[in-house]
Amino acid sequence: MHKMRRNRKPKQWLIVFLLVLSGVFIYVEAINWNSKEMTIRQKIAKACYPLLMSMGKLFSQRSKMKKNPSHLAPSASFYQLMTTANNGEQIRFERFRGRKVLLVNTASECGFTPQYDELERLQEQFRDKLVVLGFPSNDFGAQERGSDEEIASFCKKNYRISFTLAKKSSVAKGSSQNKIFEWLSHKDENGWNDQDPTWNFSKYLVNEDGILTHYFDPSLSPLSDDVVEAIK
Repeated sequence: MHKMRRNRKPKQWLIVFLLVLSGVFIYVEAINWNSKEMTIRQKIAKACYPLLMSMGKLFSQRSKMKKNPSHLAPSASFYQLMTTANNGEQIRFERFRGRKVLLVNTASECGFTPQYDELERLQEQFRDKLVVLGFPSNDFGAQERGSDEEIASFCKKNYRISFTLAKKSSVAKGSSQNKIFEWLSHKDENGWNDQDPTWNFSKYLVNEDGILTHYFDPSLSPLSDDVVEAIK
């Protein structure tokens, strides 16, 4: 009799496990019902995003933002910079005079990837005063393995972004760091900030005069009060 009871427990646990697994599968598929050509990894990342952001709120948001309250000017002009867009177009930052610019390192298989949608909504909200620039990079967790064409296709099909993506490059400090993020993360160029990206979707805000004013951690949503207030 006791032996039969012991044998029931593994079966009960197996049933519970299968039910939980089925629930997770249904949730992931429901979240991604309109996603197109996403990998399993990308679908799981999108489904986990709300939980990831909720966990981030358990910690102080203020510790995840850096500011330049004195508006220290850069020693190297932001407007002398240029980059190459995903489609090969040369982008001279001189064209951004008079508008704020939010520069973000991005990835397609990250838990923060759904911020693509929030970045698009942010640009729509402040279309007359804000430019969003995305910089795809494989530096963190090897979460951007695709080609420039694959990245552009993924973003268009799944997040319908209209803001500019640069060609894939390295954003982490080192000999291969692209010139834009070298400027953003070296205070001898931008005037005050040495903070390099901590992970995918780190955000840097430059004001209408080419002054770097804020750094926002990946765990701060582009639609958070801190980011929105900085842009207003």
